[in-house]
Amino acid sequence: MGELANLANVSKRTIDYYTNIGLIQAERTKSNYRMYSEDVLADLRFIENCKTMHIPLDEIKRKLELRSTTVMHTKDVERQIDTVSQQIKQLHNEIAVLLPLINHLNEDQKIDLSKKLNIEGTTLIKSLVSLTN
Repeated sequence: MGELANLANVSKRTIDYYTNIGLIQAERTKSNYRMYSEDVLADLRFIENCKTMHIPLDEIKRKLELRSTTVMHTKDVERQIDTVSQQIKQLHNEIAVLLPLINHLNEDQKIDLSKKLNIEGTTLIKSLVSLTN
């Protein structure tokens, strides 16, 4: 569990909690140690990414279940489209708040801000700045 926690950049307690609520699954060895597959690492990274987007754990669980299914029903697809549409609306609202703030930054502040962001974030800021000029 410790190795998995380090690889996923989460605590052992987090892994234990996710296991207890059914977000991730562990197999047990004969000596009752938990063993996690490589898929669990991908799931943990997915969970943490969803959490940064403020997606509730019950919704994350549903998304994990959708990822593991081979057959997706129309209702599941429609629900997922609704969820993504809501997230897009929320992002549009957040961008509307950010635009005036970015407009008031000087060039040095914009450069400092872009250094703190990943590539996608930097591209977004540049796009926002170009929209405001």
